[in-house]
Amino acid sequence: MRVITLNVNGIRAAAKKGFYEWVRRQRADVICLQETKAQEHQLQDDVFTLRGYHHYFFDAEKKGYSGVALYCRREPDRIQNGFGWAEADREGRYLQADFGRLSVTSLYLPSGSSGEHRQAAKFRFLSAFFTELKELRAQRRNHILCGDWNIAHQNIDLKNWRANRKNSGFLPEEREWLSAVFDDLGWVDVFRRLNQKEEQYTWWSNRGRAWEKNVGWRIDYQIATPGIARKAVKERIYKDKRFSDHAPLTIDYDYEL
Repeated sequence: MRVITLNVNGIRAAAKKGFYEWVRRQRADVICLQETKAQEHQLQDDVFTLRGYHHYFFDAEKKGYSGVALYCRREPDRIQNGFGWAEADREGRYLQADFGRLSVTSLYLPSGSSGEHRQAAKFRFLSAFFTELKELRAQRRNHILCGDWNIAHQNIDLKNWRANRKNSGFLPEEREWLSAVFDDLGWVDVFRRLNQKEEQYTWWSNRGRAWEKNVGWRIDYQIATPGIARKAVKERIYKDKRFSDHAPLTIDYDYEL
C-alpha cells in the first residue's frame, strides 16, 4: 500500500504546476491533500477527478481557505467529514476514509504564524484534537493520519532551530504536545521510524532562497498507530519538482488495502 500526503497550498495552483501529471505515475493507493483553498464546485475540470480514483473533498466554509481532500483507489467503506469539533470542522481540517480495519485521514492543523489570535486557535485545536487522538487509539483500529501538522518536533526537524524556538511551529508547548502524542498516547512518527537522517524537510519558506539552500522544516507527517506503523517499509520526500511550498511525502506499507 502506497500513501502520499501533500499540502498543495492551493489545489488549482498545484495542478498548474504539474502535480496531477506526477501523481498519476506514482501508483498510490491513497492520496491525502491539504490546504486545497477551493470549494468542490470549483473543481469540475477533468484533471481533478484523477481517473481510477474515488475522490472526496471537505472544504472550509470560508472560500479560498484551508480544506482537505482524499483520492482513494479502492472505494472506502465510509467517509467521515470532520472529527466533531465545530471550530475545526468549519475550516475543513479532517477527512477520514475507512477501509476494513484501517482508516486513513487527511489532516491539516492550524498555523499560528499569522498572529496571536491564530496561535490561540492553534492551541484550542491541539487541546481538542488530543482528546480525539486518545479516542482513536482506544478504537483498536489501524489509523494513519497524514498531513501538515504545522509543528517541527525536534531540533533535527528544522534547519535553524535555535532561531525558531520562540516562533509558531517550534514553540516548546507545541513540541511537548507532539511528544505526548508519541510518548503518552503511543502514536508513531512513521517517517522517523524509517529515516533518522538530518536535513529531511517537507516545507520551505518562499523567502531568502530557503528552497535553494535547503533551509526547511519537517512539518508534514504520516503518524500512525503502532500496528500499521510496523508495516512501513519505504519513505520518500519528493523534491525533484515543486508543486507547492511543501514536498510530497510518500510511505509504502507492507499491507494489502
